[in-house]
Amino acid sequence: MRVVALVPGGIGDQILFFPTLDDLKQAYPNADIDVVVEPRATSAYRVSKSVSDVLSFDFKDNNSPADWANLLGVLRDRYYDVAISLGQRWGVGLLLWLTGTPKRIGYQSGSSGLFLTDAVPLNTDQYAAAMYHDLLKGLGIDTPCPDPSISIPKKDLDWAEAERARLGLGSGGYVLIHGGSSQLAKAKGIDKIYPVESWQAIIQDFQTKQPDLPIVVVKGPEDEAFVATLAQAAPGIKITSPPDIGKLAAMIAGANLMLCTDSAPMHLAVALKVFTLALFGPTDPEKLLPKSDRFAGIKSPTGNMADIDPKTVLSKVWGG
Repeated sequence: MRVVALVPGGIGDQILFFPTLDDLKQAYPNADIDVVVEPRATSAYRVSKSVSDVLSFDFKDNNSPADWANLLGVLRDRYYDVAISLGQRWGVGLLLWLTGTPKRIGYQSGSSGLFLTDAVPLNTDQYAAAMYHDLLKGLGIDTPCPDPSISIPKKDLDWAEAERARLGLGSGGYVLIHGGSSQLAKAKGIDKIYPVESWQAIIQDFQTKQPDLPIVVVKGPEDEAFVATLAQAAPGIKITSPPDIGKLAAMIAGANLMLCTDSAPMHLAVALKVFTLALFGPTDPEKLLPKSDRFAGIKSPTGNMADIDPKTVLSKVWGG
């Protein structure tokens, strides 16, 4: 059986979709499962256990008829038996109908269900991974949604071991901080940035109470200015710059605690079952974190990330 899943969204959305892919593979172990994702999200599948091939298409771009025709041609040429769509645009349903794929699964939402063979009710009042997992009901799979899980390539684990040695971490644990300064979120007007001054207060409290516990800050391509300012404000922190998602996951896996904003690294930490404390501005932790004593979210009282008091974060950390 050949299956294709159309999964718009960023890296975090892909990781939330991993339980659906993994349970699909478990139900059909000989199936070839491909995904069509936005260019910014293709790297997520470096740590996927279940996907055969990753195709790139920018769903949110102003695509021309020629762009859609090209995607249609690619899907038709691969002769899929099943297509699963997370999107709710009627045009995507029409695209799948035009491919001739015999089983087309998506959400029963307005006109988007017109071209589907199996429309699944959309329940947004739950953990997002469970919402995606509901799509498997179109294949008669009605099992509970497991937490996301990932598989880290050995070469990425080796890289992280060498990186921990470079940072002088030894074999002990550390606190990993990801500030989450996403340019895409800024462009959308979504506040996911926690101020340097607040991080500084949190780090200084750690350094006072646990002076032997290293603090490691992740510096991504968009975090240069943020991390440089934080390094000046909080001397003694260590900085790591994993070049891809597999190596970032390997660094997260070695941490005692992940402190982060609502971001793709948060979903990686959840998949690795690392103790995680995440900060939320306009988004809802109830829908983005599974129920577990290993993961906790702090929601801003105003919807602005900056309005989370560092004392609230530290109270959660120290159990006060």
